[in-house]
Amino acid sequence: MRLAVLLLAVLAAAAPSPAPSAVLVSAAASLTDAMTAIAKGYEQATGVHVTLNVGASSALARQITNGAPVDVFVSADEAQMNLVARAGLVQPGTRVDLLSNQLVVVMPKSEAHPLGSARDLAAPAIHRLAMADPGAVPAGVYAKAYLESQGLWSAIQPKVVPTLDVRAALAAVDSGNVDAAFVYRTDAALSSRSTIVFAVPRDRGPKIVYPAAVVKDAPHPEAARRFLAYLRGAEARARFEQFGFVVPGDGR
Repeated sequence: MRLAVLLLAVLAAAAPSPAPSAVLVSAAASLTDAMTAIAKGYEQATGVHVTLNVGASSALARQITNGAPVDVFVSADEAQMNLVARAGLVQPGTRVDLLSNQLVVVMPKSEAHPLGSARDLAAPAIHRLAMADPGAVPAGVYAKAYLESQGLWSAIQPKVVPTLDVRAALAAVDSGNVDAAFVYRTDAALSSRSTIVFAVPRDRGPKIVYPAAVVKDAPHPEAARRFLAYLRGAEARARFEQFGFVVPGDGR
């Protein structure tokens, strides 16, 4: 009997532990649709459930530094990832620049007219201009930086309506509550009510980077690494490009 018990114990110790059945991902709001589609494909391929927490990158970074359980963090800018890294909460060797995007200005289709330049946003016809909070949220930080580089921020700031995140800025235009908004090209592509009237030239606008990393205290560290590797693979890359994101090395 004792030999049988010992044999069972040895076999149990030697048996591989079951693969984690979940991975927790905090991702920027602008990634909502792409990440939802990617998570569905990943679940079908691996059986691992992906729990998505989407929102403003600044809010997600605060959650992580306050101890929220997160496996993978995908930020819409380097500043919020840097904040998490300075807190010692990025798993060494896992941080990568995953994606890029482009800033655009949108207006309701019923009132849209092309803008010759960003300077047209200072015209009296534009009363309210939505953007994600320019003091914290990446899309708004990028928009403010661009307007400052053009010497326009002081003229346009009184018109700015700060929103919780970039999707809220798009919703403000879609609902007609503002005259225009700064959003990402990928967000604009999802709207049936608004249209792009100005695109910030990539060579003159701020460098938009979406870094991703495994969180140091990830509840499922191995599953986190596998999911991050999947995000960098061909299937996820194709899905990101389908939603209009620029993947490093794609020549755009």
